[in-house]
Amino acid sequence: MTGQKTMAEVKTNIFGSVNRFRAFTAVKYLTYALLSINVLLFLQAELLALEHTFAGSIKPWQFIQSFAETVDTAAWVVLLLLFELETSVLDDSRIRGGVQVALHGVRGLCYLVIGYAFTGYFAELVTLYDVVPFPGMDPCTLLGQDFSILVGLDDYLPIDAENCVTLGANPFQFVGFSILSGAATLESAQYLGWADVINAATWILVCVVLEVEVRLQLRGRLSDRIMTATKYLKFSLYGILFCAAIYWGFRGDFLDFWDACLWLFAFIFIELNVFEWQFETTHEENKA
Repeated sequence: MTGQKTMAEVKTNIFGSVNRFRAFTAVKYLTYALLSINVLLFLQAELLALEHTFAGSIKPWQFIQSFAETVDTAAWVVLLLLFELETSVLDDSRIRGGVQVALHGVRGLCYLVIGYAFTGYFAELVTLYDVVPFPGMDPCTLLGQDFSILVGLDDYLPIDAENCVTLGANPFQFVGFSILSGAATLESAQYLGWADVINAATWILVCVVLEVEVRLQLRGRLSDRIMTATKYLKFSLYGILFCAAIYWGFRGDFLDFWDACLWLFAFIFIELNVFEWQFETTHEENKA
């Protein structure tokens, strides 16, 4: 941000009134708070799934596969708040020296964690394809043998007299796990696994574009021409993310759908922050 003396004037020009700006700010921070709560919701869901996957014997390299969504969402929340600081809260004159190094350093660490989480999504997708036909026996004979069945991505139930029938005549078993799945459920989980991988990769690309915009803005090189070019690129990326959110909605995975919608909403605010930031800079330059 620039020039505190003209801040009220700038806000009025962009939002129409100070009250609208305050409402915008309130909704923005409410969205950020809801995303923070999602970290706990994903942790709860993944802890439940862990009871049926690596329960009691999780290896260090299996941690990210088990907690990919929790780690990913937590890192993204921190990254979101850093973008909020740099594009809206802090004045340009303060984003210098040690402050700038700290912001970029923590953001770089977040990128590493997000990349690490991406490997977890990919590992889970590989696991969904690492299946073999279950030996020709009735799955219902496995009652009391600590077997589980897959009912959705990261969603399992202990096998019992009722759900064992839903596995059909030719179930599959995950290699290395006492988990069975019917063909239709397995295919659905595989599609959702692909949605996770594509969604995570697309968000990484969105952040690459935003990172370029922020760094160019700090150097006074974020021109209207560059903003136009990145706008079309981001429209394409956000379009992919929107399709993923709709897909999760139709597949009945409410938490993923809710989380995807919140993130799209949150990054609308970041995009508006960047627009506002550039507007303030241009306003100051014109006034000078």
